[in-house]
Amino acid sequence: GDTEFGVSGRLVNSNLIMCDRAFDVRWSQVAATAIEVGEERDGGDRFVGHSLREFRVVWTTWGRWRDRHPDTLVMTSDTRFARSYNTDPYGSYTPVSGHYATGTPRRPRFPLLVDSDGDIDEKRVVIGARTTDGAIAFDKRALLEESVLIGARGGTAVVAVADDDLATGYVYRNPDGIDVTPTEGGYDIDGDTASASNLPLESILAFEAMWFAWHGFYPDTGRVGL
Repeated sequence: GDTEFGVSGRLVNSNLIMCDRAFDVRWSQVAATAIEVGEERDGGDRFVGHSLREFRVVWTTWGRWRDRHPDTLVMTSDTRFARSYNTDPYGSYTPVSGHYATGTPRRPRFPLLVDSDGDIDEKRVVIGARTTDGAIAFDKRALLEESVLIGARGGTAVVAVADDDLATGYVYRNPDGIDVTPTEGGYDIDGDTASASNLPLESILAFEAMWFAWHGFYPDTGRVGL
């Protein structure tokens, strides 16, 4: 609808809780679902338990994106906010320093409803996907190294493929177990070549998350490469 989302200032599983400015409903970022209503507006309770319509967001660098899409239109960098868009606003959350660096504490700063069992670094990045059969998480590092990872949920085969240029991945249902093989220019599937983002299989919305948050919301998640 015609509304804006903002930051509520609250967290669940150390993950952002959004608020919408039309009805003051609180929305979980990972689950994309309304969990409670604030105190400012009436009528928002009808949204509790409902989920947002989602679309794929690519988390990559401007350099990688520009190389893939050199004609991209940048609307403006003059946002009138005192912020440098040439630096990482999350600082210590970058993958080569701070909490990611070898030998430094990796635990999130706030309590989790469900702690992981300790066998996986809590801030490892996964490509997470949800289906009616449950959730599944692919280790991003392993996916970028191996190009193809295969898993299953509810007896249905699921395949993840890497997009090396953008350093991300895509997830598809593959009930017939069709071979997906990396090849020059993309992936070979039944003799045809397709890009990582456009395989001739049923796409499952996937996004990148840190393991502690994904596991906190989906403790029974399937694991591939983890």
